[in-house]
Amino acid sequence: MPRIRYTRSNLKPERTRLMLAVLNVILIALNLYTYVIIAAAIFSWLYAFNVVNPRNQVVAMIGNTLYQLTEPLLRPIRNVMPNLGGLDLSPIVLLLGIILIEQIIYIYLIPIAF
Repeated sequence: MPRIRYTRSNLKPERTRLMLAVLNVILIALNLYTYVIIAAAIFSWLYAFNVVNPRNQVVAMIGNTLYQLTEPLLRPIRNVMPNLGGLDLSPIVLLLGIILIEQIIYIYLIPIAF
């Protein structure tokens, strides 16, 4: 099966714009999720050192929201990583994975549109 090489001449301009729009939305979502992971890590430190009051409803709601947003991706990473005691490196691994996905999009997928 011959490999198709995408060049500007065989991609339609509307498909190019659509592809760039979809890739930009994916990159924005990954960027926002990066901030959610950082916020969850900071919140867990604040909660662990009793800086925030866990009985406050607003604090509990923020903590629950951050937990529900990050735990589906952090749990499988925690299951694979070895136990390091009280040190949780799964957010760092997830952030590195997000950076890898972003770089793949920038290096391999966006040039296809041009």
